[in-house]
Amino acid sequence: MKKLTPKEEEILSYFWSNGPMFVRELLDLHDEPKPHYNTLSTIVRTLEEKGYIGYKSYGNTYQYYALVSEDDYRKATLGNVVDRYFGNSYTRVVSTLIEEEKLSVDELQELIRQIKNKS
Repeated sequence: MKKLTPKEEEILSYFWSNGPMFVRELLDLHDEPKPHYNTLSTIVRTLEEKGYIGYKSYGNTYQYYALVSEDDYRKATLGNVVDRYFGNSYTRVVSTLIEEEKLSVDELQELIRQIKNKS
């Protein structure tokens, strides 16, 4: 998967939570000050070029929809972080979380329980 900018991720999240939309509907979801229509349209087209959203044509307008689920995106993004920063070692990730006190003993025990239940 190609890397997304924070703004592209934000726009994609609107499709995950709201389903298929026209750019005008996407614009209506934004608070004031609303972004310019052309700005949103450009971001949507970029997401389409990157393969994250598709569209259905209605005359000269398009209804866009997510091609990648939020869960698939989350997994791919996590995989990229683990690969890039932790040498593709999930053990190193967990070790770092423990060292940084981001993961408690109780949480670690819950993870171990989940692993045992999958076996």
